[in-house]
Amino acid sequence: MKLPADLQYTASHEWMRRETDGTVTVGITDHAQSALGDLVYIDLPAVGRKLTAGEACAVVESVKAASDIYAPIAGEVIAINEAVTATPEKANEDAYAAWFFRLRPDGAAPAPALLDAKAYELAIGES
Repeated sequence: MKLPADLQYTASHEWMRRETDGTVTVGITDHAQSALGDLVYIDLPAVGRKLTAGEACAVVESVKAASDIYAPIAGEVIAINEAVTATPEKANEDAYAAWFFRLRPDGAAPAPALLDAKAYELAIGES
């Protein structure tokens, strides 16, 4: 299983990458896409929507089930990946290249506890 060390992870299987401009990019982990199976539909939050950490903000549907996607941190949605909504299978092909949305973090909100790659690996029982 692929698990980039430069990302942060949530217990609910989202990944987050801090960009050089201060924004963050969010997607689902390789573990999540594997557990869900073939993705057939992805519904992302609207640009401009303000999210709180842990808020359900997107939905992925597979041939097996539907699952909520949660915001790893508080912030405003500044971009969505329309390519992944048009072709959801991209998230199955490479979960870390097929990002879902970008946030401008809310600096006033408390930072939630996120996992590094090693802690996430332990959490999912892959080590």
